[in-house]
Amino acid sequence: MLLYVIVLAMIAGFLALRLYSVLGKRTGHHQPLPKPAEDGASIARPQPRTIDAEPAPREAATRSIEGRAEQGVRAIVGADSNFDVAQFLDGAKGAYRMILEAFWKGDRDTLDWLTEPDVKAAFAGAIDAREAEGQTLENRLVSIERAVISDAALEGQTARITVRFDADIAAVTRDSEGNVVAGSLTDAVETHDVWTFVRRLRSDDPNWKLAETDEA
Repeated sequence: MLLYVIVLAMIAGFLALRLYSVLGKRTGHHQPLPKPAEDGASIARPQPRTIDAEPAPREAATRSIEGRAEQGVRAIVGADSNFDVAQFLDGAKGAYRMILEAFWKGDRDTLDWLTEPDVKAAFAGAIDAREAEGQTLENRLVSIERAVISDAALEGQTARITVRFDADIAAVTRDSEGNVVAGSLTDAVETHDVWTFVRRLRSDDPNWKLAETDEA
């Protein structure tokens, strides 16, 4: 029994350390991505482009914080001297990838670590519906072209930061017999997602969690 308890403690410690490294204190197709307030809106709808082709250049991002977010970011920095914008965005991009991959794979345990209860419930509902239809996803995040803080606020001791992600995703949905029913892995689709992460600054938990999802 003692060995069993020790093993469980080691596993929990490893998961916590991995999550902290992704979105810690100093550091965000055709299958719907659910939002807490409704069943969901698609991650991507624009026209696809071939992955092997040279991507068309996008407008260069010269700022990591949009104007309306500056005041909120200053408030968060004032309340938490350890907060760093660049490291937060790096962590948000890592969380974006992990959350999408967990949703696509139906990995509820990872979603539990990275999302707030409402978002987790929305993801779980979409996963349940997909599994009930016998469908599986073969999606791939090809690249994150840009991540920028579009809004930020400090509400009491709770920090809220909204990040806009511009990314390319290749997606395929298969039925229970393995037939492709939607999408293509040879085409990447431009996506524009707006995700809001939250953290209570004086909490013992140093991690930011996904609280809202939307489309740009």
